[in-house]
Amino acid sequence: MKNYDSLGEIRKDISSGEVNCESLVKGYLERINTHKHLNAFLEVFAAGAVEQAKETDKKIREGKAGKLAGMVIGIKDVLCYKGHKVSASSRMLENFTSLYSATVVERLLKEDAIIIGRLNCDEFAMGSSNETSHFGKVLNPIDNKRSPGGSSGGCVAAVGAGLCLAALGSDTGGSIRQPASFCGVYGLKPTYGRVSRYGLIAYASSFDQVGPIARSIEDIALITEVIAGPDEYDSTVSAAGVPLYSRNLDYKGKAKIGYIEECLESEGLDPEIKKRTEEIITRLRKEGHTVESVSFPYLDFMVPAYYVLTTAEASSNLSRYGGLLYGHRSAAATDTDSAFTKSRSEGFGKEVKRRIMLGTFVLSAGYYDAYYTRGQKVRRLLREKTFEILNRYEFILSPTTPGVAFESGKINDPVAMYLQDIFTVQANLTGIPAISLPMGIHSTGMPFGIQLMGRPMEEEKLLAFSRTITRIG
Repeated sequence: MKNYDSLGEIRKDISSGEVNCESLVKGYLERINTHKHLNAFLEVFAAGAVEQAKETDKKIREGKAGKLAGMVIGIKDVLCYKGHKVSASSRMLENFTSLYSATVVERLLKEDAIIIGRLNCDEFAMGSSNETSHFGKVLNPIDNKRSPGGSSGGCVAAVGAGLCLAALGSDTGGSIRQPASFCGVYGLKPTYGRVSRYGLIAYASSFDQVGPIARSIEDIALITEVIAGPDEYDSTVSAAGVPLYSRNLDYKGKAKIGYIEECLESEGLDPEIKKRTEEIITRLRKEGHTVESVSFPYLDFMVPAYYVLTTAEASSNLSRYGGLLYGHRSAAATDTDSAFTKSRSEGFGKEVKRRIMLGTFVLSAGYYDAYYTRGQKVRRLLREKTFEILNRYEFILSPTTPGVAFESGKINDPVAMYLQDIFTVQANLTGIPAISLPMGIHSTGMPFGIQLMGRPMEEEKLLAFSRTITRIG
């Protein structure tokens, strides 16, 4: 089977008769089997995907196919799919079958996307290396000794290795963009409230956002167009209409871009990534775009504020897993108290426990104002400064990550792992859209990305200018 980079390529071959959806799915299934060692898929929906493919082929022949007909897509193991297992890659929810589908999953199916399986991730989406999964770590498809990033590591590994055309992940502090950078694919975190979170297993509810991972800007735009929009089941979603992103990818005029000087001068930034970012800035200027340095003096405050606030929300969200109503229940439980303590002790992994304890601490009576309240004040300050920049510039440019994919095992240093999010958490703290674009190859042979952030609800401009960058970069 050919290694397709976009739905457009697949549609062209379907039209010529070179391939149909059924043969396409079977080709992906063979490739998944060949790449089992990556551990990207927790479960492959082989029979269901083939059946979906046959139905889609019939719709194509009848001229009734949806926007995503021909797209084979995987979903992160935090998205509910009715009648299918969903575990958040945790022992706590092992073998749990969802009773309903997430809004984004329903919208994919409505437009005839073919869901081929559920993808491994860090447990409850907590991690930056995809090593905290109860079901084993995911390997980077380019160098198996390295991490694919996280928490959506299974998603990017699958897309990067060509095991599916695209994937749907979640991004709480960079969980789509950081692994996209590590594996050389595109990853978008939409504006908070642009895409429904109904049916997404929560980590930190005011930060989480569902977004697409793909091998082309065109597919990122099309998937976002399908999954975005109002939803009666999620009161935080904007009621604003959804533009036809996929039809408006030609950026008009010249852009004003600000790049954060503290990011480029960061001690931890890899010199080759810095050089490549500066090259892109130079090329943009030569094309007539305005690119200027801006100061963001709060860079060192973003990761601490992020982890104070997200762990607080996690401790609240994960309190529902008590071994009583559903999920793992300890065989050693003898009463309500022991059922709660033993089930949670056995069901949650080390990193999840660490974040629950940290979140419970910052919410405790004696420390609430010192940590959580102060964290919220810092978040407001970060938002005000970010919006001040976006009032002067249409986009903010930065590296996606300070380095390329690291070798597995770094998880043993939690602080080093948390600092992986230094450039990506800004978008989640402030609610703005951000995308990682594959823009360079390091001397190690590993890819890395450039991050572009935009104004709230202006994904249309962000995606269009992203294509402009990739064409001139």
